[in-house]
Amino acid sequence: MLGAKRPRRSPLLTVLTGIVLIYSLVPLGWLFINATKSQAGLFDSFGLWFTGDFSLFENIGATLAYDDGVFVRWLLNTLLYVVLGAGGATVLATLGGYGLAKFDFPGKRAVFATVIGAVAVPGTALAVPTFLMFSKLGLTNTPWAVIIPSLISPFGLYLMCTYATQAIPNGLMEAARMDGAGELRTFLRVCVPLLAPGIVTVALFTMVATWNNYFLPLIMLKDPDWYPLTLGLNAWNDQAATAGGQAIFHLVITGSLLTILPLLAAFLFLQRYWQSGLATGGVKD
Repeated sequence: MLGAKRPRRSPLLTVLTGIVLIYSLVPLGWLFINATKSQAGLFDSFGLWFTGDFSLFENIGATLAYDDGVFVRWLLNTLLYVVLGAGGATVLATLGGYGLAKFDFPGKRAVFATVIGAVAVPGTALAVPTFLMFSKLGLTNTPWAVIIPSLISPFGLYLMCTYATQAIPNGLMEAARMDGAGELRTFLRVCVPLLAPGIVTVALFTMVATWNNYFLPLIMLKDPDWYPLTLGLNAWNDQAATAGGQAIFHLVITGSLLTILPLLAAFLFLQRYWQSGLATGGVKD
């Protein structure tokens, strides 16, 4: 019996993969190890090893309770920005990408070229013009100043357009129309299931971008009650440099650890559906 030919292993790729793995895991390990230390233990011990005093649970309790539980408010603010901003960006990218991929209309090439050009423009380059526009509208220092710009994702739109072109056969759409299905029903019942892996991928990218967004909230928000976690933890970190400010680096590190846990859980959850969707699409093809 002839077995399947095993792929050759490349020592160079194995070494490079190992380096990338170490590069990715060392910061996470450093964060977890130092989240178990007290404020004094942070400066009296080696950064990549534990101390005898395991203070992780005390640090978590102190982080959640510090300054009347403002960390929980920042967490809820971040969830609000992610649900409305990243969720809305995913919906708009799906609708726009589907329309660009499957319908012809005047100016389609110009619209697609604009999307491609917008992908190359960094968000920080648009931050100041966006701030001036929102200032004129009186929306600065409100949640809308973070949510509305987050709705625009040129990369997500480009990704969905490319994915819809490849994933949805034109003949399948024509068959649905000949069976009497309208455009909305064809989209919801036929196209959306085929687009599911692309939708999940765009949702993953936009969620990570919104969760880690720092510069936009920095210039838009002045009220700490509307801070996301990124801005709030930076404020905690900076307060040690202010006159009479209390150094709480152990809470900053513990808060950073708590901040990435929902993101890691969501990433793993969405990745599972993403891989399942790709496998299903491969069987259908």
